[in-house]
Amino acid sequence: MTPWYQITNVDEVASPAILIYPQRVEQNIRRMISVAGDASRLRPHVKTHKLPQVIAIKRSLGITKFKTSTIAEAEMTAAEGGEDIMLAYPLVGPNIRRLALLMQRYPQTRFTALVDNSATLEAISAVGVQSGVTFELFIDLNVGMNRTGISIGPHVDELYAQLCQSPGVKAAGLHAYDGHLHDQNHQSLISACEQAFAPVWKLRDSLRAKNMLVPTVVAGGTPTSPLLIYDDEVEVGAGTTVLWDFGQAEVSPDQEFLNAAVIFARVISKPLEDCICLDVGHKAVASEMAPPRARWFGLEDAVPVTHSEEHLVLQTDRASKFAVGQVIYGIPRHVCPTIALHSEVQCVRDSVVTESWPVTARARRLSI
Repeated sequence: MTPWYQITNVDEVASPAILIYPQRVEQNIRRMISVAGDASRLRPHVKTHKLPQVIAIKRSLGITKFKTSTIAEAEMTAAEGGEDIMLAYPLVGPNIRRLALLMQRYPQTRFTALVDNSATLEAISAVGVQSGVTFELFIDLNVGMNRTGISIGPHVDELYAQLCQSPGVKAAGLHAYDGHLHDQNHQSLISACEQAFAPVWKLRDSLRAKNMLVPTVVAGGTPTSPLLIYDDEVEVGAGTTVLWDFGQAEVSPDQEFLNAAVIFARVISKPLEDCICLDVGHKAVASEMAPPRARWFGLEDAVPVTHSEEHLVLQTDRASKFAVGQVIYGIPRHVCPTIALHSEVQCVRDSVVTESWPVTARARRLSI
């Protein structure tokens, strides 16, 4: 039987490339909805794929809410008909006005954003008043990742009260991303998640007791989404589940998703008897993590020797079995930044690359 990842028209596809399998994408999205219980509980992150075609698949299956990291991702999602779009990134500088322009261009779409300090809230409020738009803002909470967000304490109550009282803005709720929680042991992950989010639930109840509106909590990444989905008022923002990768599978072994993105490469040289060189450099696969940056089918035991801008040298006792020009397929460790390295991906249906999809939202700016 032909392996699921192989394509029959290899001579038509230049390497390195990313192959996307939409049938597998759809299966993953259906699985996400099944775990959540309802599509309305999901706010999947667009940064994983940056593709309007995947937005269309999500919408066809009932998903209406989306999470983005850039104005370009938000614009792409709106252009594809996204109904409810969160910009889950600090909104500062010109991006405040850019989001206002995006809101004016797509008045039928709900846009929300994050804020974690008083000065930025004042700046957003001022642009809202000047532009005649109302920014719906989530207070971004730091639940232990120490990247963005305000730590839970008295200052959060003060910031939320300021949000509720400021012109040009409106309180949307609380946002808490927990990307630091990814224990392979399920019980340890449960304990860590409960510890991280107990203050969030207490804060939500406290704010409501003070008659402040807290409509929604958007929380969790891929590892913890199945744990947080059981709170009826939580929307989960997992994104990697759409395409999956081997890094996520390592930290979330209990989750059952399919690899739907594959690196397509070729052997370009055999510099030593026990080495082969692939055309997959830093420009073709995310390299922010330790090697191996990809796992290659048929070369599972190969050891990365060097990795540079255009080259990946692998050491393997089976080097003699691979010819120069031979196609190799692999799964990236981290699919999200890997997709962002490519200007287009190749769509595979029934083992054939049928079309190319531009990676639209890898750009920092589309039209706004």
